Amino acid sequence: MVQVCDTLTTDFEKINIDPFWNVGNEVEHKNHRIHAYPAKFPAFITQKAIQYAISENIKINCIGDFFCGCGTVAFESKRLGFDFWGCDINPTAVLIAKAKSNTYSISYVKKYFSNIMDLYDARYNTHIMPSHINDRITYWFYPKEIFELSLLKQCIYDVVPARSKYRHYFLCAFSNILKPTSKWLTKSIKPQIDPNKKPANVRQAFIKQCIIMEKAIADEPCNSNANIEIKLKNALTLRRKEFVDLIITSPPYVTSYEYADLHQLTTLWLDYADDYRDLRKNSIGSNHNIFTNDCYTLLNCVGQEIVRDLRNVDKSKARAVAKYYFDMQRITNVCKSALTINGMLVMVIGNTEYKGVYIDNVKHLVKSMQNSGFSKIYVAKRKITRKILTPYRDKFGRFSSNDNQRKVYSEEFIVIGR
Repeated sequence: MVQVCDTLTTDFEKINIDPFWNVGNEVEHKNHRIHAYPAKFPAFITQKAIQYAISENIKINCIGDFFCGCGTVAFESKRLGFDFWGCDINPTAVLIAKAKSNTYSISYVKKYFSNIMDLYDARYNTHIMPSHINDRITYWFYPKEIFELSLLKQCIYDVVPARSKYRHYFLCAFSNILKPTSKWLTKSIKPQIDPNKKPANVRQAFIKQCIIMEKAIADEPCNSNANIEIKLKNALTLRRKEFVDLIITSPPYVTSYEYADLHQLTTLWLDYADDYRDLRKNSIGSNHNIFTNDCYTLLNCVGQEIVRDLRNVDKSKARAVAKYYFDMQRITNVCKSALTINGMLVMVIGNTEYKGVYIDNVKHLVKSMQNSGFSKIYVAKRKITRKILTPYRDKFGRFSSNDNQRKVYSEEFIVIGR
């Protein structure tokens, strides 16, 4: 780990790998695997960040994550006995995070599950479909699966009370069987139909998913009384001041996944939006974000240089990166304001490359944090484990060895601000 004094002259790629941030000491809790999620935050980094903060005499009462995603930091904070406040702009992420962070009684889970399945079987021959099915659902699902999923969802709603934390639990289970029961190409990080795919049986997939989640509850039960609060909120609009002692987060990367697209099946089935594309709006890292001239003119000097280089090869991508950097500068202001005196920000981020232009996200982030008033900034580098050896992705998101494609780096950085 190095302390950064001069951002412009520091070559962050030459920082040595720091073994402290490389490997966790504990087996990841099964609760972190109850729902698929792209680029999931490694649980051990939360543990390491808390350990590091305590070693630096940070008095931790509440931990924050303003891009809480599927709730990794939330669950680890609770498991370790710390209060947590987090938010995400993606309703599917918030659903998973809440489901993951609640404490459940196995006896209640079994009772609700049994009642849901009994009702499902009793109504199978009499279930009446809703009068309108979203066209996008009919695009992704065959009629049999639409009928069965519609029935299953209605049974969950009828059995589990609306304000119950157990509804989050069973809707999370429902969400995670949508891709297997659809035409969605298995393990694809882009929305693609597989015309040869045989969808999984809805009833069997739900039973299997609920067994997985029940085993997660039994895996080292979490008895912490920590207060966990997770909001559906755009972090850019957060105005709360000095309420968290430690922020552990990983923002969406520039040229990243379109989370609204990847989670569109849950969005459509759970009525989060009639058109999933509406959820792209204001999502940091989205190529469909709203662009204004301020995104150019208000960039710091690092951002301006990178965007200028990108404009020479792809003006559309330059606009997207400029908007991303503009929003990241606003986020560092939000984080600085939200931290208590002597608080700490731990942010995980990586660099990338696009058509030969090196996109130094770390350097831009460090400069943004300096401009936001962080007085001491440290940077460490870690190796991303289980990284596929082909270091490029094509336009469909598939890994490739073609060096004309977008390069995906096998390291990422831990940036710490005080």
